[in-house]
Amino acid sequence: MDEGFAAGAPAGNVPEYTVSEISGAIRRTLEGTFGRVRVRGEITEFKRYPSGHVYFSLKDERGKIAGVVWRGSVSRLGLVPENGLEIIATGKISAYGERSSYQLVVERMEYAGEGALLARIERLRLKLAEEGLFDAERKRRFPLLPQVIGVVTSAQGAVLHDIRTTLARRFPRQLLVWPVAVQGEGAAAQVTAAINGFSQLDGTGPVPRPDVLIVARGGGSLEDLMAFNDEGVVRAAAACTIPLISAVGHETDTTLIDFAADRRAPTPTAAAEMAVPVRTELLADLEHRGARALGALSRQMQTARLRLDRAAAALPDLPALLQTARMQLDDRGRRLDVALPGFVQKQRAALVAVERHMPSVETLLSARRTQLALLGNGLLNGLRHGLQGKEARLGRVRLSPAPLAALVRERRVALAGSGGQLEAVSPKAVLARGYALVTAEGQPVTSARALKTGEQVTLTFGDGSQDAVIGRRKGGERAQGLLDL
Repeated sequence: MDEGFAAGAPAGNVPEYTVSEISGAIRRTLEGTFGRVRVRGEITEFKRYPSGHVYFSLKDERGKIAGVVWRGSVSRLGLVPENGLEIIATGKISAYGERSSYQLVVERMEYAGEGALLARIERLRLKLAEEGLFDAERKRRFPLLPQVIGVVTSAQGAVLHDIRTTLARRFPRQLLVWPVAVQGEGAAAQVTAAINGFSQLDGTGPVPRPDVLIVARGGGSLEDLMAFNDEGVVRAAAACTIPLISAVGHETDTTLIDFAADRRAPTPTAAAEMAVPVRTELLADLEHRGARALGALSRQMQTARLRLDRAAAALPDLPALLQTARMQLDDRGRRLDVALPGFVQKQRAALVAVERHMPSVETLLSARRTQLALLGNGLLNGLRHGLQGKEARLGRVRLSPAPLAALVRERRVALAGSGGQLEAVSPKAVLARGYALVTAEGQPVTSARALKTGEQVTLTFGDGSQDAVIGRRKGGERAQGLLDL
């Protein structure tokens, strides 16, 4: 009896709580005990929701804690979170009563030491190198003397001043500045937008297109230079259509944009020196080249003059040659005047001597006439004797008409046989046996389906032709082969 009463009695001094009270007490205890904390771990299970909130977990070798970044704090984190990134998260511990769980509400993130940063940068470098973004074949050539130089850097600081003073000292050029943030949240996006903006200029608008682009920043820690290790910045530098000089940090600092740029300068001042030559040195070089060109031209002219003088000395005396030729011509003319009449006289004497030995034309013609008369008489006598012999032979031969009559009879019989064969295959012979030929518009009709009702046709019989019209059967159907004469 005592034991049963004790079992059913109230718990005494043990307090009683609702679930909400216990959850609230735990939440207050966690937030009051820890306050703001810094937690180091590797980001995993990273998710960004449409509401703008970011959920993830931080883990190490022995444990894992849930984390959340509310939408209003995402832009102030200080870096872009991603899976596998080792960070130090600053925030406070809070409980989520509906799930009986606790989480870290993060307000700021920073990289967990240079080792984690360098590992992340190296992974990105290997990835982009495999894509060929750092290949030497992609590097563009720089103009000798650019007209416009674009600069992507901070509007404040000594970097822009150093570039301006260097250009003014070496060779003043038009400078086009695109001010950006060079560190902190949003710096990488601004640098990417500036590079892409310069690359898209076509030079037709009010803003000229730069011939050379300088991306510059002063020195700083590895965290300060992380904007220039961003993947978007590196891809924009590799895709830029303007020759690009990277001048980020000091000489010992190396960022990924240095690999993608067409040239890397150790300092912003060195970048300005790479962009333009020294005006005085350029003028001195031009003067030196001009002097060398004039000297070379003078030597070539002197050499050509010497060759011309030697050629002129080797030439004969033209006036003397001309005088000699003139004298020879006069001598030949005088000799020709003397020799030509004598030559003509000699040829005339030879012609007269030949003429004396030649017979007269009348004698030659008389001889030819006598020969022709003798030849004609001989031919006439031969023809006459030949004809007389043929007449004698024809008188002795008698012709019989029997062979000719036999040949005529043979040809007549062959002709009659051919005529009989033609009559056997004649269409008129077929029509004479009771058949008829149907024609429409002068063409033979070989099918009843080709005829239309009411169509006029012509029927040809063995003894003449009749016109007919195609009719119909009773009941409206067309008569197949029935005609109305």
